[in-house]
Amino acid sequence: MNNEIKIGVSACVVGEQVRFDSGHKQSKFVVKELSPYFEFVSVCPEVGMGMPVPRPTIRLMSNEERIELVETKQNSIRHTDAMLEYSRSKVEQLSDEELCGYIVCAKSPTCGMERVKVYTEKGAENIGIGLYTAELMKQMPWLPIEEDGRLNDPVLKENFITRIYTLHDFYQSVGKNITRGAIVEFHSRYKLTLMAHHPVSYKELGRLVANIKEYDLQEFFQLYRLGLMKAMAHRASRKNNTNVLMHLQGYFKRDLNRESKAELRQVIDDYRVGLLPLLAPLTLIRHYLSSHPDSYLQQQKFFQPYPQELRLRYGL
Repeated sequence: MNNEIKIGVSACVVGEQVRFDSGHKQSKFVVKELSPYFEFVSVCPEVGMGMPVPRPTIRLMSNEERIELVETKQNSIRHTDAMLEYSRSKVEQLSDEELCGYIVCAKSPTCGMERVKVYTEKGAENIGIGLYTAELMKQMPWLPIEEDGRLNDPVLKENFITRIYTLHDFYQSVGKNITRGAIVEFHSRYKLTLMAHHPVSYKELGRLVANIKEYDLQEFFQLYRLGLMKAMAHRASRKNNTNVLMHLQGYFKRDLNRESKAELRQVIDDYRVGLLPLLAPLTLIRHYLSSHPDSYLQQQKFFQPYPQELRLRYGL
């Protein structure tokens, strides 16, 4: 288990009793399934900025000029400036932690990632982002962020975990002493993964890496990291995965007999139409790869983007 991978998390999601009513919103998936793999850096922005537990409820309110964080029962009591100041300072501090992901509490006026209620004189609309999470997205646009509830969706969950491991691998591979060689090698390992997630970004990042000598390395590191993580935020579609599988199939055209080729073709097609999960063609290709080794394919992260014990590809 690799607990050196740090991810931020809303404190209430890991069971800390920090909510307005002294309660929590513990996610069993986060606590039971993810805690063996990650080190949680828990944050409650409301407690962090000095609000007590228990405390009055707060909400986002638009006064046309800007969105304010106000107390629900007394709109005149505002916490906007204090929350913005705390968020800027806390996120700046977290940027030194080399976080690889962040799980936030849905619908929260400080932590929600999307569709947070914003109140006006006319009513409420689900159009807001929690003030703290908005600052997190602004300062760390490359960071994988997901809401606790959305992690119940197997496709969103798999994509989020893949992004965490990709960013961690990037930090481990390229590291503090950035070299062109390390970046080129990393990119080479992620070619098939990028093809599956976002073919357009795969081409753009390929061109960027080809011109690496034209950049200052620190500048390149930031450009590549942002492009990589934006590409990975696109979920790998069945169509794109099928294209990658057919691309892989081409590597075995000289090694396999007619029956084995037909079997592989059929398994890929069964995945394409939804009869089989992604694991089926991947397992068969891995089997052929053990009999007919290929150094380029064997290093591809597409085959195992995260520990298989997480069992995330069973439903894909």
